[in-house]
Amino acid sequence: MEQRSIPALRVFTIAAGMMIFLAGAANLLAQDGNGTVSGVIQDVTGKPIPGANVAVRNESTGAAKAAASGVDGRFSVTGLPAGSYSVDVAAPSFAGTRKSGVKLAANATEDVKIALNVGELSQSITVEGTVSVAAEYSPSQNTLDARSAKSEISPEFIQNFASPVADFTELLQMAPGTFSVNPNGVGLGDSKTFFRGFKDGLYTMTADGIPFNDTNDPTHHSWAFFPSQFIAGVEFDRSPGTAASIGPTNFGGTINLLSRAVPYEMGIRGTAMYGSFNTRMLALDFDSGNFGGKDKKSSLVINIHQMLSDGYQTFNYQKRVAGFMKYQYRLNQRTTFTVFTGLVDLWTNTPNAKGPTRDQVAKFGDNYLLSEDPAQANYYGYNFYHVQTDFSYLGMSTNLGKGWKFDNKVYTYRYWNKQNYNGTTITATSAIDKLNGYRKAGDTLQVSHESARGIFRTGMWFEWAYTDRYQIPSNPKTWVNAALPNFHEHFITTSFQPFAEYEYRVTRQLSLSAGIKMANYTMDLTQFADNGKTVGNLGGAASVYHNANYRTWNPSIDARYKVRSNWTLYAEFGTGNNIPPSSVFDTKNAAVAVLPKPTTVKTYQAGSVLKFNRFTLDGAFYYSHFQNPFVSTPDASGEPIYYQTGPSNTKGVEAESSILIAKGFSLYLNGTIGRARLQQTGLFVANSPQSTETIGLTYRYKGFDIGYFDKRVGTMYNDNGSVNQAVRIDPFHVSNIFLNYTVRGDNFMRGTKIRFGVNNLLDKHSIVGVNPALASSVTNGGDILTLLPARSLTIQMTFGYAPKFN
Repeated sequence: MEQRSIPALRVFTIAAGMMIFLAGAANLLAQDGNGTVSGVIQDVTGKPIPGANVAVRNESTGAAKAAASGVDGRFSVTGLPAGSYSVDVAAPSFAGTRKSGVKLAANATEDVKIALNVGELSQSITVEGTVSVAAEYSPSQNTLDARSAKSEISPEFIQNFASPVADFTELLQMAPGTFSVNPNGVGLGDSKTFFRGFKDGLYTMTADGIPFNDTNDPTHHSWAFFPSQFIAGVEFDRSPGTAASIGPTNFGGTINLLSRAVPYEMGIRGTAMYGSFNTRMLALDFDSGNFGGKDKKSSLVINIHQMLSDGYQTFNYQKRVAGFMKYQYRLNQRTTFTVFTGLVDLWTNTPNAKGPTRDQVAKFGDNYLLSEDPAQANYYGYNFYHVQTDFSYLGMSTNLGKGWKFDNKVYTYRYWNKQNYNGTTITATSAIDKLNGYRKAGDTLQVSHESARGIFRTGMWFEWAYTDRYQIPSNPKTWVNAALPNFHEHFITTSFQPFAEYEYRVTRQLSLSAGIKMANYTMDLTQFADNGKTVGNLGGAASVYHNANYRTWNPSIDARYKVRSNWTLYAEFGTGNNIPPSSVFDTKNAAVAVLPKPTTVKTYQAGSVLKFNRFTLDGAFYYSHFQNPFVSTPDASGEPIYYQTGPSNTKGVEAESSILIAKGFSLYLNGTIGRARLQQTGLFVANSPQSTETIGLTYRYKGFDIGYFDKRVGTMYNDNGSVNQAVRIDPFHVSNIFLNYTVRGDNFMRGTKIRFGVNNLLDKHSIVGVNPALASSVTNGGDILTLLPARSLTIQMTFGYAPKFN
């Protein structure tokens, strides 16, 4: 192990040396003289934006000055030495933007015009009229408008400090209290995120504000919907949110993935990437800039890419062909239409067990998963699946005047997972021909009115989903199916959530919000006769029909107090619920005498957000009480069987901070201490670390972005069906390092970039998950293990071309 770590230490030493060298060079490049950078801040229609925060930064020295745009959208920053500057702009309801490479001569004035896109992330960069450099450099932070514990993952972190093939779990990996593991390598499998003791299915995920989840159980197959090439930022709210927070399980929190913004300057970028495990990717990105007639009201961004990989685990091959298109049309100064469509086609070899046994690891190594021998039951030709997804929406955002705003998104998406996998033997019925497919259509709508005394919001979320699921015994050599399935069901799920809330501004410093949401779900489920595995022959009937309706009122209340312009306190109470998974109806003869209760949750939180020029600190205390949570244990075919447990309690404290150490150098820290326990037994909830810590060191100089991040996940436990705390998982670390160079400014090669990264720098191979074969033994040879993948390297070259005539 020590010999394997030497190359990693060399990489880190070289990167650290480059940081020190570049820091010294920065001081030599500063120029003398005084000048002015001025300009106008507008929206894309040309309308001036007053009150925008402007930060003008010397790209050589890092020195910065702040200003705010006036009623005409203009700003001016004086007393600047000659040199090259970047201009960062942020304004409420708009996405922040940066213009780099502004050349300022001695005693000269340079005038710039900057157009802001529609809002996405809302990170603050100025406090008390000065630039918070620490906030600007932070990879993750809450905002001064916080009403809950939240982290906004910056676009810079995604573009520079994550693997080019990362999925959303890797983008969240370094956030407070979270962890995820992909044993096949970064972005090369369906990994899940855990935080605060909440597993996948106990929190909502959204894409541009649209909830998406599986239909039989509200988990997420996010890697098949939204690869990192689609994602520009992540808003990670670890709270039930307010009444206006829509989704099936937002009591645990909401992970909102933000699609790439539509740029208003033309650009073309071609990308080639190669990495460990024979991972390679080709991508093409096109930004149209403004086009369409005299007023140029249209703009478009397109990405298409292909990713291929052998994977770290044996014969766990991956192939992904994907792309998206996002189009915006600005009807006038008040109204914008957005059209988004994403398509993903995914092939992979993966067994249903998802991991090797202890005996297999001992015999073949920790990367063992599938065999190349057709005489073996785990032959890769007997274990494969093909996933196809699409995700589309049409959005309209309009300012109706006199404080009224209207936002609406009509959407549809499809998930079609056709899987074939084998058991532990080879017989005429040892394999399973499996389908999990669904199509959804829905609408999210919000109307708001802002006055001097507060903001009123009302709206609704509606969704209709049709699902087809089956498992049919099959011959792995011929894939000839048996006459009857193990189970087969169709069901329709209708979700409806109307809401209303009011944020009352008691004083300039204090605001109170209260609201209520009705969560209404209806499931119409048809189960077909099978071979006896689930429902049996149903007394000769072809099928049995079930109808279930769940309705819960979810109130919320919160308070926010701004102690100073750079310090906010907040407190929150929220509720939520989760309907039972469809599998609770999978009983013999389809007989369900008593309708299972939904899971309900009450959460209490309090926190603080503090920002200074060179220091930021966010912190929160939380407590959640669960009633009627569901857990699962696999049946003989590997499918989960669900049942309800007693109440559980989750509580803890978390914090994150950014510290500006020196010019260009920034330190990021976060940590959590938490307990998630079953109330009746006092045992720990599975996959709930007792502590997590993150440390990140970044350096930004002109086009260089260098970063090192280390995440430690503390002691936790795994269950074995109904046996809680069956096995202890010791603490483990994940360390990553990245080195990037980007051509910026007005250069026609703008967007050209070199990315180099190392994941699992220290080459740890820790056991991070165990599914015990027997409840009475935690070291059985049949235990299924989840392990950290080996160290992996990636290098990516992007060639950009940005014509200046547009």
